[in-house]
Amino acid sequence: MRPPEEIKRGLVMQWLAKADEDFGVAEHFVFENSPYLNAIGFHAQQAAEKYLKAFLVHSQIEFPKSHDIDRLLNLVATVDKNLSEPLRDAVVLTDYAVEVRYPVDLPEITPLEAREALSLAKRVREAVKHRLAPPPVP
Repeated sequence: MRPPEEIKRGLVMQWLAKADEDFGVAEHFVFENSPYLNAIGFHAQQAAEKYLKAFLVHSQIEFPKSHDIDRLLNLVATVDKNLSEPLRDAVVLTDYAVEVRYPVDLPEITPLEAREALSLAKRVREAVKHRLAPPPVP
């Protein structure tokens, strides 16, 4: 039987891999000047969400099935406010989880908003991966 720490580490790695995939798609579309701006917003939101969920799994904090970045950051804050507070700007990504995927009254994402979405996802990515990195060996 695998030890609990090994199981947890495996789950965290799975969340990070899924997040990296979404981040990679958004990044690729931005660098290729893709016209699929809503897809950039969607994948940036998905990446940020999954990075935060990886941290929550690592911290053994249960989370709901939710795309709400604010809700996830509030859970992160219960164990690490120094991680959650600097990432508060990422809550704007929440609208890109569902709303941009369907025809509604929201305006289309602009190229500037798409690049900003990727930038926010990158901030979440870097902050979470920094927290999850093993401490340096002296």
